[in-house]
Amino acid sequence: MTAAHANPALESTSRGFAPPIAGTPRRLRCIFALDDFERAARHHLPRPVFAYVAMGAEDGRALRDSRAAFDEYALSTRVLIDVSRRNQAVELFGQTWSSPFGIAPMGLSALSAYRGDIVQARAARAANIPMILSGTSLIRLEDVIAAAPGAWFQAYVPGDMARIDALFDRVAAAGYRTLVVTVDVPVAGNRSNSTRAGFSTPLRPSLRLAYDGLVRPRWLFGTLGRTLLRHGMPHFENSFAERGAPVLASTVLRDFAARDHLTWRHFDQMRKRWKGVLIVKGILHASDATLAREHGADAVIVSNHGGRQLDHAIAPLRVLAEIVAASRDMPVMIDGGVRRGTDVVKALALGAKFVFVGRPFNYAASIAGEAGVTHAIHLLRDEIDRDLALMGLTSCAALRPDMLVRTRMEAST
Repeated sequence: MTAAHANPALESTSRGFAPPIAGTPRRLRCIFALDDFERAARHHLPRPVFAYVAMGAEDGRALRDSRAAFDEYALSTRVLIDVSRRNQAVELFGQTWSSPFGIAPMGLSALSAYRGDIVQARAARAANIPMILSGTSLIRLEDVIAAAPGAWFQAYVPGDMARIDALFDRVAAAGYRTLVVTVDVPVAGNRSNSTRAGFSTPLRPSLRLAYDGLVRPRWLFGTLGRTLLRHGMPHFENSFAERGAPVLASTVLRDFAARDHLTWRHFDQMRKRWKGVLIVKGILHASDATLAREHGADAVIVSNHGGRQLDHAIAPLRVLAEIVAASRDMPVMIDGGVRRGTDVVKALALGAKFVFVGRPFNYAASIAGEAGVTHAIHLLRDEIDRDLALMGLTSCAALRPDMLVRTRMEAST
């Protein structure tokens, strides 16, 4: 994808970004920051679906600390510098992206928004930023890349090489060139909070689940009803080379088992099989970043899985700098806890080449489809543009660690 694909309404100017796109839905006119999408989605989505997206594992310590880590840094600024020619474009894997952030992989997005993965991918392509399709998507990977060429694919690899090979062949045949292998799921995390709120895997029909849907009629008819009418019962479409189980099937858990024996030896075989860009997601230790580089990874994503796997896992931002140092010339990216342009700026200053954002784009799609995701991209881009100007900078490449000041050593959790 090139800058020619970008939406003109999102292009930078010397005075910042253009106003919101003409025809912005009324329900987006009170959305001024990414956190506003979460508040709106809470009132739009059924309680079980919102809980699945919003909550972390167990007591939510990892989830909260991922956000709190950003608050431990203040920004150092310079003044009386000509910042009229700002440009937040970055180059990654030989391609120029219009902004230094993209959309993180999120499973079951089609339960939050009608064709949720596709609307995210389309908005990302129009804005010239990457979107990573989740391996637990309910929409076929072929349909997503047909709607948005250039999307990336994230895999929870199956437990044996024959099935891994078959999945990789399918992904390559569909036209994906960038593959993200998530490695922090040897077993499923303890997501008791979402289970308590009524969301389970597999989904189990109940009077409570029916009631939660009935009290959210716009979601019931606009998302679930349209999906069932036009596409039938949602299935896990992309876990294997073949179609997976429907979301109500008792075999769903079996489909996600048998990953606890995977090692770097399996990754070596994945590297031989995959001819495109191969990224390892779920790194939280510098030694693992070193191993990823030695075993042929093209990049890593520092991530604690949005706080959804191991509670009390360290916040990605806290280990970013040491992982960057261990990675040498291998690009390091990060996700987790990003809600503001200043968060993106801080991550870039600590050495990240790119930043991924998840939940806010899910919420944005749920309340306004593709227009919602486009609006979210616009908000974050505008914040980054303003932040660079106020720091006395004209590009993301100018960000350095000495522009951050550590204000406290420990975050309150």
